[in-house]
Amino acid sequence: MKTMKRVQDSQTEQVYIIRSQHINPQGRLFGGYLMQWIDEMAVIVSRRHSGKSVTTASIDNLSFKAGAYQNDMVVLVGKLTYVGRTSMEVRVDTYVEDYAGKRRSINRAYVVMVAVDENENPVEVPGLIMGSEAEQAEWLAGEKRYKLRKQRRIEGF
Repeated sequence: MKTMKRVQDSQTEQVYIIRSQHINPQGRLFGGYLMQWIDEMAVIVSRRHSGKSVTTASIDNLSFKAGAYQNDMVVLVGKLTYVGRTSMEVRVDTYVEDYAGKRRSINRAYVVMVAVDENENPVEVPGLIMGSEAEQAEWLAGEKRYKLRKQRRIEGF
């Protein structure tokens, strides 16, 4: 029987303070830094779930909604939304948090990670237990994204 894990078993949160080296010429957080942090978050979440080494297969969606500025606290929250046999879809939400703890969304990304063995061959990952209606809705949306990604590969995208 396949091992199963809950969404919250691998959910992760990371906080960064935006410093001068993170700023682009327009005075906002350089998107490349955020992309790196998103990829790192996806690695952590998928390693926690799979217990294996992982590699990034794709970033399915990366939507910049608003900027972050020097001295802002940026919070990344990563969680699994869908798993296949060897792949895992990780949703990473990024927020700017004010001094009162209120968060506003600035980015959402879906990253597909694949668990691999020491020879870089894909290996099976545990299944995912959904504990809430929101998690079940994410799973169904993840299934749709999985099918769309598969179709795009067939079409050469």
